[in-house]
Amino acid sequence: MNFERLFGLSGRDIWFFGGAGYLGTKAVSLAVSAGATVLCVDREDKAQRFVAENELEKSVTPLTLDVGNIAAVEEEVTRQLQVRGTPSGLVLMTYSSSGKPLADLSPAEFDDINHAGLTGTFSLARKIGSAMAQEGRGSIVLFSSMYGTVAPDPRIYDSPLSPNPIEYGMGKAALQQMARYLAVHWGSGGVRCNSIAPGPFPFPSQQQEHPSFMKKLGEKTPLGRIGQPEEMAGAVLFLLSDASSYVTGHNLAVDGGWTAW
Repeated sequence: MNFERLFGLSGRDIWFFGGAGYLGTKAVSLAVSAGATVLCVDREDKAQRFVAENELEKSVTPLTLDVGNIAAVEEEVTRQLQVRGTPSGLVLMTYSSSGKPLADLSPAEFDDINHAGLTGTFSLARKIGSAMAQEGRGSIVLFSSMYGTVAPDPRIYDSPLSPNPIEYGMGKAALQQMARYLAVHWGSGGVRCNSIAPGPFPFPSQQQEHPSFMKKLGEKTPLGRIGQPEEMAGAVLFLLSDASSYVTGHNLAVDGGWTAW
């Protein structure tokens, strides 16, 4: 097999939920450069702005949805399946977080966060994965986190920063297991499902506002630095492409070795 056949996405339609976010934009752009058409879904007008600012109208269709509104998402997905057909790939990069310390987090807030992150993801993946299975092909990529594998080290969080909130980590841990269940459920139908667990990929605003914390984050990895969005995009492309055709039920850590020690 040649390189383009292994890693190329020519003729494939890939749906990205959360595709206009910090990590999503690079992954969408790389998928387009690999030949894919893309449905880029995000909240408010983020997807529309991303597509317009990067002149991607020929390859990327923007769409506004909130995965927490399950009824609206299922209705729109049904419509998109009728209009676009069944996608070759589905990437779920959405997330939500309370940002609150454990002692301040209410049970209702815990439920609200994981309603979108878990129940919304389950509903979406099941609907699209079922359509993929009917056609005997497809790749689903769920986004977990390093904090779905290990707990945050509170010693590196100086005030006013607080450790990554518990509902976020618990939800991300569950997504790793969801990927395994879906991989087993649809494996005989030719549909693969994997998860990615990013390590420290802090937003640019966080990097500017908390340089000493960024240094601590980097020092927690064997590579000694935080990650760049382009380094996540390659992992997404790998799991969508035929280069990973025998990979399913796997959680791929893209964390600079954060979880290696």
